[in-house]
Amino acid sequence: MPSLNYGGQAVIEGVMMRGERDWAVAVRAPNGEIVVHRQPLNQVVYRSRVFKWPFIRGLTMLWDSLGLGLRALMWSADVAMGEESEASFTGPLAWGTVALSLGFGVALFFLLPMFLASLVDRYVASALLSNLLEGSIRLGLFLAYVWAIGFMPDIRRVFAYHGAEHKTISAYEHGAPLEPQAVLGYSRAHTRCGTGFLLGVVVIFVLVSTLMGRPPLWLRLASRIVLIPVVAGIAYEFLKLTSKYYDKSAFVRMLVAPNLALQRLTTRDPEPEMLEVSIRALQEVLISEGRLAQPADDQSTATDPLAGGKPAPA
Repeated sequence: MPSLNYGGQAVIEGVMMRGERDWAVAVRAPNGEIVVHRQPLNQVVYRSRVFKWPFIRGLTMLWDSLGLGLRALMWSADVAMGEESEASFTGPLAWGTVALSLGFGVALFFLLPMFLASLVDRYVASALLSNLLEGSIRLGLFLAYVWAIGFMPDIRRVFAYHGAEHKTISAYEHGAPLEPQAVLGYSRAHTRCGTGFLLGVVVIFVLVSTLMGRPPLWLRLASRIVLIPVVAGIAYEFLKLTSKYYDKSAFVRMLVAPNLALQRLTTRDPEPEMLEVSIRALQEVLISEGRLAQPADDQSTATDPLAGGKPAPA
């Protein structure tokens, strides 16, 4: 069985794949070529024993989604517009975008539901019902947001690359050849999907917040922010555990069903050309880790900091 440490993320006209030591982005450029960028992972984050502890390693998942994912997304946008650049990987622009995105997510999915629930709080006698109302609003906002952005043409293509990423990882985990026709037959849903992680954060947040009663508004506001890394740690362990036992337990498959159902909104069936890009990203990571030989006829453009390029800080 191949390593299960591989994961990825869809970007603009491409896919980012993360391995055990390196990560790579493959993007279809306007001229039709596949452009690849590879960098080593931040060893402090990904190789540290502390960040591998249960409930702490969920923070690495958050870093993947926010820091690493957004930097890859910005670079893919440059390539898709024919403006390949190293600037998107580091500097104030990258960190400013991460901070802005994080602030937007916290405000929309954590603080806004609390504020909306507080408007009718005086009419709700039970603290439990008040927290459940807030949680229901949070879950509704999350589902509505995912559903609404799926109508945007550019996002639909990103969702198709998301499906390509899932199919490629599933094919590799089952030992299938990394070729478009072989990968095409695999499911576009995956038990370790980041969408499921986010859904787990939202649902577990509801459960945890119901145990806190109904403190003053300012304390409730502070608690929602403080709880985010705690809930992220719990959600990651839940995702990891259910993925491990998915094929062995009908009960686990029932628990994972909402995760897989939600992925019908965040993935689309990819085109063969999209699978080529996703496969190329995974191959780049496998090559860097010595699990795959460099293809002799490889014509893609690879930027490899380990081969003399200047790596940006991870």
